[in-house]
Amino acid sequence: MSGFLTTHILDTALGQPAAGLHIDLMRFENGQLRHLTSMVTNDDGRTDSPILPQDQFQIGQYELVFHAGDYLRKIHPDLAEPLFLDLIPIRFGISEGSHYHVPLLLSPFGYSTYRGS
Repeated sequence: MSGFLTTHILDTALGQPAAGLHIDLMRFENGQLRHLTSMVTNDDGRTDSPILPQDQFQIGQYELVFHAGDYLRKIHPDLAEPLFLDLIPIRFGISEGSHYHVPLLLSPFGYSTYRGS
């Protein structure tokens, strides 16, 4: 297949990329989540390479887990505990061999995502 998966995380409270945010990628296999990889965002809020490169790309159900709490504690140290957001799981399906982009717009009290390009 010729597809691949990327992400981009923006801290909308600061109006800048979310650097240093840990991400896990899992795929559903036989009803179970299988961990595929872990990455950390760079200074541009992106990973240095695709989260799911072409040679591992498969149609199926996936889950990205954004470790927002660790990032928010570091960048916004004045937030009260427990944080409103900690782990943000996003489950999505890949149904064709193309570029999938799952960005995250993040603030301490909300987030949004979509299929980007």
